[in-house]
Amino acid sequence: MSGFDHYAKDTEEIEAEIVRKGIVLGIDWSDQAAVRALAREAFDHLAEDLKVASNSPVDYRLMAKVDLFGLAGIMLKTMTKSAGQGIESHGGPAWKAFAGALWAEAQLRGLNE
Repeated sequence: MSGFDHYAKDTEEIEAEIVRKGIVLGIDWSDQAAVRALAREAFDHLAEDLKVASNSPVDYRLMAKVDLFGLAGIMLKTMTKSAGQGIESHGGPAWKAFAGALWAEAQLRGLNE
């Protein structure tokens, strides 16, 4: 059971950060089309955004987006790792919306087959 507690704490912390970044970016997690577009952008532009963020004046929206895309990787890794131990890990509504969009986009691109 202690493994579950570890994943529960991790997912809670990741969810809180996803929500914070979503507030900065004005994301409505119930807008599936907008969340799917964000997932698409995560796959398409992460490397480009990192380069721009490191060479530009402080752009808090861009920094939030880069952070959110990094959280996406942590979120998916947490879900995969816990599933390997027979534990289903997921956060709240923002987590579920973003994870669903990321999985759908990955499937569309043939990345999670």
